[in-house]
Amino acid sequence: MAEGPRKSFLMEPTGTTTVTTTSAAAYPRKILDYMEGFLVSKTLFTACELGVFDLLASSQRPLSLEEVAQGIRASLDGTERLLAACTGLDLLNTHTLDGQVIYSNTEQSSVYLTQSSPVSLTQSIHYSSKTIYLCWHYLTDAVREGSNQYEKAFGVKSEDLFEALYRSEEEMVKFMQLMNSIWNICGRDVVTAFNLSPFTTIYDLGGCSGALAKQCVLTYPECTVTIFDLPKVVKTSREHFVTDDNQRVSFHEGDFFKDALPDADLYILARILHDWTDERSIELLTKVYRACRPGGGVLVVEALLCEDGSGPLTAQLYSLNMLVQTEGKERTAAEYTALLTASGFQNIQVERTGKIYDTVLGRK
Repeated sequence: MAEGPRKSFLMEPTGTTTVTTTSAAAYPRKILDYMEGFLVSKTLFTACELGVFDLLASSQRPLSLEEVAQGIRASLDGTERLLAACTGLDLLNTHTLDGQVIYSNTEQSSVYLTQSSPVSLTQSIHYSSKTIYLCWHYLTDAVREGSNQYEKAFGVKSEDLFEALYRSEEEMVKFMQLMNSIWNICGRDVVTAFNLSPFTTIYDLGGCSGALAKQCVLTYPECTVTIFDLPKVVKTSREHFVTDDNQRVSFHEGDFFKDALPDADLYILARILHDWTDERSIELLTKVYRACRPGGGVLVVEALLCEDGSGPLTAQLYSLNMLVQTEGKERTAAEYTALLTASGFQNIQVERTGKIYDTVLGRK
């Protein structure tokens, strides 16, 4: 006969009542991990901001505590504690040489936490630390009010979502660097989830830094991609992200809610609809449907929630982030299908990539 859950008996402080718990509840490891999760994030943020991983990469050899502290211009005591925490998080390796502890990057840190890496996440981490983290300070207010928290976090009114997001040139560049790093890592997965080779004229609406457009033209040599975005975003993208060498990537300045959309075979909406309410999403998708050539389509790229509400956790947390930062939310495949259908699209197909972002394709 199988044993039931083991129980422990805990005496309440009064000494008068016995509480019966299962062994799983006797020590709340998961809750403690969650409670202190922000300590992990801030350790990572700080190590990146101080340049720990860049210093170790550029040295081309392991460094001592004293060398790291000097290199990042930080106190010896503080640096020692930071390096210890990074070691515990498997972000750094430690070795002993002549009785002295020396530090080096792990393989993942070398690939994703150094600015020189082509798939670096450092800009995403800086944006998370300086912008998203501050918004999350007001998550309780966001849940109570059902609205984003830009005004409390930054003193910026948010009637126009992207005026708040792009409240300064520096903030706009940081956001674009965030998007760039995401699509440098995840872009190929989403543009190959479906065979997009039949679509030769593609518009990437809100294409930002052009990283996803570059993935498209690399994957499909017959296609051209036009990045449709706000004039100041296009200007910044040309200056920082897309060179003249990208002959099959071009730009179109405009506001996709206010301005006419040129006709095309395929429109890409990558991390766009999750910014907006259902009503605004249908407004945009209907506009896309009318501009789309017969036989063409729209590719929606988002972090999809499970239909039964069970996860994935990343998408569930992203949906909370949409609450504190935008007007929108993450959705299920069925919810995106309903939005596309209401806008006129047919033959809706869903492909999951097995990573953060999935794809939904609707046809005209």
